[in-house]
Amino acid sequence: MTFTDNSLEYFSAHGADPLPAASVGGHVAHDGARVWYAAFGSGAPVVLLHGGLGHGGNWGWQVPALVEAGYRPIVIDARGHGRSTRDAKPYTYQLMAGDVRAVMDELAIERAAFVGWSDGACVALVLAAETPERTSGVFFFACNMDPSGTKEMVESPALERCFSRHVKDYAALSATPDDFKAFADAVGAMQRTEPNYSADDLARISVPVAIVQAEHDEFIRDEHAEYLAETIPGAELIRLPGVSHFAPLQRPDEFNAAVLRFLGKL
Repeated sequence: MTFTDNSLEYFSAHGADPLPAASVGGHVAHDGARVWYAAFGSGAPVVLLHGGLGHGGNWGWQVPALVEAGYRPIVIDARGHGRSTRDAKPYTYQLMAGDVRAVMDELAIERAAFVGWSDGACVALVLAAETPERTSGVFFFACNMDPSGTKEMVESPALERCFSRHVKDYAALSATPDDFKAFADAVGAMQRTEPNYSADDLARISVPVAIVQAEHDEFIRDEHAEYLAETIPGAELIRLPGVSHFAPLQRPDEFNAAVLRFLGKL
């Protein structure tokens, strides 16, 4: 039977499916942070970048599917998230993109595909813009690239369940388990002021990109996803029906199928 969790009740209670045993993992010191990572399987590398306030374990439904398909998924806890630490520097997407490159260097990965979710999608596209030679493609799910792309947030039970899981996971994983509010405020400050890519910036992106928009995304305007797909050269627009900003958790089989179709074209 296909797993679904449209209301995020399972995620709130249990989190995502646990990650399998990693083939290699640890921490990389970079620019004032210790960045946690884990790699699985073998084959072409696919870096999975989670959303704001989450952690790499949120990809628990995706990692086994990628390994089974012959890829080498790598999950990373963004600085200050999960098992990664941070210093006092303000968050920026460029700073987090540098952390990802540091993990790639540690693993001797010259080039990888990126699957990004929310803040992770923005980091992935920044990587594509800054270092296209290290990026074979970007699956860009549920994010904006300028402030016009966001909706005003409306509280809902699903959002409350997701937030409560993030609070629990932070307390369980972080080296500073009592600092969730300061951490969330720092991430929120970045999200309110970044990214600020112009149409000209987007037009210079030169790697394969899929802009992936959920039918019921709580945060990203549908028109913005269309604009990104029209402005980034050669980008395709993928729509995911019946799901929201949390599609990788709500209907992982459908999300994974879209990821694998994209990766198969690279």
